[in-house]
Amino acid sequence: MTGPVVPFTGDEYVESLRDGREVYLYGERVRDVTTHPAFHNPIRMTARLYDALHDPAQRDVLIAPAEGGGWTHRFFTTPRSADDLVADRAAIRHWARMSYGWLGRSPDYKASFLGTLGANAEFYAPFDDNARSWYRRSQERVLYWSHAIVHPPVDRSRRADEVADVFLKVERETDAGLVVSGAKVIATGAPLTHYTFLAHTGLPVARKEFALVATVPVNAPGVKLICRQSYGAAAAVTGSPFDYPLSSRLDENDAIFVLDQVLIPWENVFIYGDIAKVQSFAGRSGFSQRFTFHGCTRLAVKLEFLAGLLAKALDLTGTADFRGVQARLGEVLAWRDMIEALGDAAARNPVPWHNGAVLPNPVYGGAYRWFMQSGYPRVREIVLQDVASALTYVPSGAADLLAPDLRPVLDRYLRGSHGAGAEQRIKVMKLLWDAAGSEFAGRHELYERNYAGNHEATRVELLGAATADGRLAAYRSFVDTCLEEYDLDGWTVPDLTDQADLRAEVFRRFNA
Repeated sequence: MTGPVVPFTGDEYVESLRDGREVYLYGERVRDVTTHPAFHNPIRMTARLYDALHDPAQRDVLIAPAEGGGWTHRFFTTPRSADDLVADRAAIRHWARMSYGWLGRSPDYKASFLGTLGANAEFYAPFDDNARSWYRRSQERVLYWSHAIVHPPVDRSRRADEVADVFLKVERETDAGLVVSGAKVIATGAPLTHYTFLAHTGLPVARKEFALVATVPVNAPGVKLICRQSYGAAAAVTGSPFDYPLSSRLDENDAIFVLDQVLIPWENVFIYGDIAKVQSFAGRSGFSQRFTFHGCTRLAVKLEFLAGLLAKALDLTGTADFRGVQARLGEVLAWRDMIEALGDAAARNPVPWHNGAVLPNPVYGGAYRWFMQSGYPRVREIVLQDVASALTYVPSGAADLLAPDLRPVLDRYLRGSHGAGAEQRIKVMKLLWDAAGSEFAGRHELYERNYAGNHEATRVELLGAATADGRLAAYRSFVDTCLEEYDLDGWTVPDLTDQADLRAEVFRRFNA
């Protein structure tokens, strides 16, 4: 008799990706993502996360009992109290620190959705049994899902059904499931995952064949992942880990997700044909409240890393004591502290949900969505502004430091301040360039800006949420209370006086 199914180990996760998936890069199909230079290191960094679930020294902070009798990453389960959310947040943070905050779509990211399915299964009726099944299945192995929920930037001025040759749609129904074709933007990290979650956000859906929320295995026949250029592969070709310490191992290769006559079995469907339900998915699934919670927790870790790295760079350039530089490093710390506080507040002030479950407070998640769009570019700007030419006052690569003729020159002219050697200074600057100046860094700013929706939508949705839950009306009423305490004749409340006699006396003396 076998015991309960438990999460992948790192090696098992790596092996699970050797499944014949169609991944394309630089005009060729990738034979094996686990060995290809574009994906090898990110996959191994992810394997570390899975191994941590089996490490006795890390398990206490990471795991919780699973539905099937085993154990799982905490965030894959239903929280029922603020204490549960605080513990979930600790687990998210622990994994985030293992990638220094640079893996935005680690396996626990999609637990933002998967962890809702147990408490909210009824929302997906008549596919509610599918929701319950995936709630259990995802926990057992800690399945790694990506998602593709945005229409491609093609004819977005038109309705989805008017761009039927591009946008994802159901072509026909069969006894085995739905046959689906179309493309999605953009499946971050999909080449590293097991499943891709499909839904529609942004443009309205007007016809049944576009009303679909489902999941599909990455290796399903007809699924094609067409990757953008690989920063990891470029790093391997043009330098060493010393030169590209982040992009060489943490590139979540974004992919255009194409489905060509893909059969999605009925058991993988969550919503089909219900236009109203598809349109309300973002607000009623719990996904939005939880992915902002995850993103906020992860971003605080990333900002800790950037603050520490910036501080080290300023020490090495000898500018750490300049008042303006100190003020801007303080600003970076303030951004980190605010993001951290929003995540903490979301956990400690949960809102009741279905069947005894709770959700992170969406007020703080909404604030995070806006602040990160301004805060992350500002932090990057501070790095580029205050470290400035020191970021490029470096040799071409580690090979220069290893060249006997060059090393004495570099040791003299590229040394750091306060007795730091050239190698130490160059190492820090190379890391900071990869974090703030490289193409990898530029992609991360784009990611943080658009991670939770476009810049206008996040603001409009903040207004919509405050209107819907009555907060804006309460704020208006707050102002009305002030307005009602006075009029043209003076105060309207009995405990205040307008000092009319004093005012009359002053005017009398002025005119005397």
